[in-house]
Amino acid sequence: MSYQSRSDGDANRLAQTIGSNIQKITQHTAEIQRIVNQLGTPQDSAELRQQLLQKQQNANQLAKETDRYMKEFGSLPPTAEQRQRKIQKDRLVGDFSNALAAFQKIQRQAAQKEKEFVARVRASSRVSGGLPDDGGLLSYESESQPQAQVQDDAIKKEDLMLIKERETSIRQLESDITDINEIFKDLGMMIHEQGDTIDSIEANVEDAEIHVQSAGQQLSRAADYQRKSRKKICILIVVLTVLAVVIGLIIWGALKN
Repeated sequence: MSYQSRSDGDANRLAQTIGSNIQKITQHTAEIQRIVNQLGTPQDSAELRQQLLQKQQNANQLAKETDRYMKEFGSLPPTAEQRQRKIQKDRLVGDFSNALAAFQKIQRQAAQKEKEFVARVRASSRVSGGLPDDGGLLSYESESQPQAQVQDDAIKKEDLMLIKERETSIRQLESDITDINEIFKDLGMMIHEQGDTIDSIEANVEDAEIHVQSAGQQLSRAADYQRKSRKKICILIVVLTVLAVVIGLIIWGALKN
């Protein structure tokens, strides 16, 4: 198998993998959207939120993996089909960007709903301010408190645990959103670099075409010169032949007389 065939085979393999990953990201995004729509409703539960976290992490991992494949695709050596490969890459970049935009949008919605949940818990809780240094659990001495106060503290502890759990989820979502922003930057760089490569190749092709055209013009002029030279030689030969005949006739006539 030739070098170019291997390169084309790698490009097709990567393109198929990238396309498959983009479809998976789109599917995860649709599932995440369904879960986010249930947040804050009677269907909301700790299990549902765990599903949300797992699916968004899976989609985020797929996005990172696809970003690596896109870089690998862009680093393949140029071939005679470079223009076709650029068209293929532009299509993949466009599909990947659209999938990422939809995924990031639902990530932001999920983070916003988590923040609203935390705000509601804080507003309804008897404890205000940040989490205590003991990791969210209030220390108290139940022996010295009435039964009602013990129940209040239990509610406070539950609220604080919920707040801590949701804030951890929010930080993870915001970190993943930042990861997607970095992937967007990578895609922008790849488009720019690919454009420079294609421009350079086209410039070289244009230079080659100019040289070919110049050589063709020179050959055409040389052919014209050759034709003109042959024509002059033919005319000279005819003239010399006529002169030789005339002189021959004059000499023959003089000798005859």
